[in-house]
Amino acid sequence: MSKTFQKGIIFDMDNTLLQSRINFAEMKRAIFQLWVDNGIVPSTLEWEKHTASQLIEIGRKAEQMTSELEQAMWDAVTAIEKEGMHGAVLEQHAVEVLEELKNRYQLYILTNNAYAAAEEALNETGIASYFDEIVAREQMTVLKPSPSGIHYIRSRMPDWPVSAWTMIGDSWIDGKAACDGQVAFIAYQGNEQDMEQNGVVPKAYINDLQELLTVLEECEQE
Repeated sequence: MSKTFQKGIIFDMDNTLLQSRINFAEMKRAIFQLWVDNGIVPSTLEWEKHTASQLIEIGRKAEQMTSELEQAMWDAVTAIEKEGMHGAVLEQHAVEVLEELKNRYQLYILTNNAYAAAEEALNETGIASYFDEIVAREQMTVLKPSPSGIHYIRSRMPDWPVSAWTMIGDSWIDGKAACDGQVAFIAYQGNEQDMEQNGVVPKAYINDLQELLTVLEECEQE
């Protein structure tokens, strides 16, 4: 896809563009149980207080980790993702907003999901063609809230200044990735308390994707 404009928008996928039904509690429980069974974490770990990506990284950094065990974890995670993404529906106004933005920005997806699951969901909902690239966990060295995925996307356009980029997401982990990657962040239906507790200061909070067009316009006029 050839575009000449020099600005990019990075979208989280689940509950930002798609209403996903991924059972994150079940995902966290499955990861935790696998780690307990293999002596990576104690059974007393308060796994409910961690995100799935945080639990994954705890395991990946453990001395006891093996390639077989990591693959077993990814297989369990991917199965839960695929089940939750099947039949996903779009957030309200997603198509109209993407239709408008594609004429002015390069558009990217940044998701902790597997590439295959993300691609399937975006194709199923008919919006895959709006994006210049789908960046999933395979392209990251560490999952969000790490800025690894942001750095990967920015490396695709190395001549662009950091001010050329904006990220949109619903969770504090999206905001943390954006902030640590020095990219402006707009929170979509985000929990302000979660954001504050994790040191995330969004450029704006929006409740409807249509508001994004106005916020971006205001940012460009600053």
